[in-house]
Amino acid sequence: MTRRGRSRQDNSQVERSTAYRHLEHFLSPQSVFSEDAVEDIHLSALRLLEELGIRILLPEARNLFRGAGARVDDDTQMVRIGRDAVLAAIDAAPRRTRLRAASVDREQIFAPGRLLFSAGAGCPNCNDIKRGRRPGTLEAYIETLKLQQGFDVIHKFGPSVEAQDVPAPFRHYEMTKAQLVTGDKPMFVYSRGRRQVEECFELIRLALQLSDDDFTDGAWATTIINTNSPRQLDVPMAEGIIDFARARQMCIITPFCLAGAMAPITPAGALVLQHAEALACITLSQLARPGAPVAYGGFSSNVDMKSGAPAFGTPEHVMMTLGSGQLARRIGFPWRSSAGAASNTADMQAAGETQISLWGAMLANATLIVHGAGWLEGGLTFGFEKFINDLETLQTMAELCRAPAADEAGLAWDALAETEPGGHFFAARHTLANYRDAFYPPLVADLSNFGSWSEAGAKTSTERAVTIWENTLRNHRPPVHAAAAVDRIQPFIEERVAGGGAPPSGS
Repeated sequence: MTRRGRSRQDNSQVERSTAYRHLEHFLSPQSVFSEDAVEDIHLSALRLLEELGIRILLPEARNLFRGAGARVDDDTQMVRIGRDAVLAAIDAAPRRTRLRAASVDREQIFAPGRLLFSAGAGCPNCNDIKRGRRPGTLEAYIETLKLQQGFDVIHKFGPSVEAQDVPAPFRHYEMTKAQLVTGDKPMFVYSRGRRQVEECFELIRLALQLSDDDFTDGAWATTIINTNSPRQLDVPMAEGIIDFARARQMCIITPFCLAGAMAPITPAGALVLQHAEALACITLSQLARPGAPVAYGGFSSNVDMKSGAPAFGTPEHVMMTLGSGQLARRIGFPWRSSAGAASNTADMQAAGETQISLWGAMLANATLIVHGAGWLEGGLTFGFEKFINDLETLQTMAELCRAPAADEAGLAWDALAETEPGGHFFAARHTLANYRDAFYPPLVADLSNFGSWSEAGAKTSTERAVTIWENTLRNHRPPVHAAAAVDRIQPFIEERVAGGGAPPSGS
């Protein structure tokens, strides 16, 4: 397994193993709230659902809650959910889900203690040094899929760039097809309407020749469910929860609660809202189909109170991430968190915001960390150079998941005995036997001295990243199943396009 995009200077050198496909957290989960405070947040969320309720715009979803004993007012669309229904849903939901993929060795287990990274997602624009900032297109989306496929530390596909040049009724065909023919990692499907979801499921079944039993044996597709904070669930998201649950595909519930704007200005208050909204959606999924795969999620941060813009990598962001992890453990769920950057360019601010927020998610033991690479402008832009530089951080985290050896070779007694006081270990037999793969070789970082760096062109890491993403795109090869998958799904797509496609819900 090679680390793509990095030329090898010594062809005889043994490549260090990059076993990044299946990771587990290397640190114990950290806390920011006391156990009593976590319990107070949990109970306050249950109280919020019982007393204040949540507005649910889909009548079918309200009827499911009504059948579970919730107090439903169809005139106001408000649903007040009793805690017994919520606790029953928590008990019914699985704690472990197999994320299926076209290649078996790309599959993942979504469970507490596991660690998955995915790239920046949901960006309407993309940016790189050579072509500048531009609206997302299908071509750009496919390029970002190739980048995601090219590095093992990215564990599942995400909707990196929106293919805005494809009309909305047809976009889901092209975005799903692109995943199927570009790579072999676990896939995503947008929840933008019932017909679109079912057609995406059918594309996956056709492309990979899955029977109905095959398709429900683990989750072949994941979707992100965002509430409309505060306390509202719209029609496409409610439909997505129900349809994914009934198809036994995975909903990753993620309220986006920005303290001071869509949530209370205090971290604890924002988490009460996040937790309540997440529990309501989890409950809906289990009412639709008990045992359906579902994940807790949280993407809470704060806004800049001067401009109202979202902020990431802030102390409050990290606090709420740590608190989200505590709440996920309180109910025993695997969960999704996020890194993030508000910076408008791939500079020190962007790197710092991403790394601080990433560390928060790592310390909180998030199962899936979204927006781990490439995210800029609070999600408005996917940066190609930012993606490459962020990979360096993700690969460093992946290296830390491997415990250092403390056996006889690791303790290095012979090297200690061989080397005289005041000497050095460069020529020690232990060093010569192990130097080729002893340390992590950087993907994009330059560890040379100033003179060597200057002679090589004095390039910044952003400039060096260009060569890496260009090489990754140039060297991409479609997976072995791609050609046959196209043959199987293209007639379906052409038939549906001729019939007008499937407009998103509400359009």
